[in-house]
Amino acid sequence: MNKVKFVAKGNTDLIEKFINYLMHQGKKTVARAVLNDCFAIIEKKTGKKGKEIFSEALENVKPSLEVRAKRIGGSVYQIPMEVKPFRQFQLASRWILAAARGKKGAPMADRLANELMQAANNEGTSVKKKEDSHRMAQANKAFAHFAKY
Repeated sequence: MNKVKFVAKGNTDLIEKFINYLMHQGKKTVARAVLNDCFAIIEKKTGKKGKEIFSEALENVKPSLEVRAKRIGGSVYQIPMEVKPFRQFQLASRWILAAARGKKGAPMADRLANELMQAANNEGTSVKKKEDSHRMAQANKAFAHFAKY
């Protein structure tokens, strides 16, 4: 079994990976255009570079703990586990995009820019999703000893 090791050399690797998550039906040029427009909107509204806000938002949304269901002795327990770096990026990207896609009435670039700016400020739907994940892990801390099974 080949394990894929996720090593980001810089911001560009993360941005390319994010573009792949953003892409629909193989239209990468459309996804790139949306992200470039999003960065332009962020720079216009905040005065900071779009890539800085992007990386700051990702850091704020990355979860460190999650719960995984495990069946032990006929019962299913929610066991808190640490999240690996590749999965942290994957979940953060997924939550940011889901929050942006969930809002209606504006172009995707505007919705994504707003969500990234909110996430950079530790607010918004994606940050709430991370906090809910951490809260669930804390609530099920009593079952952490089942992680070894």
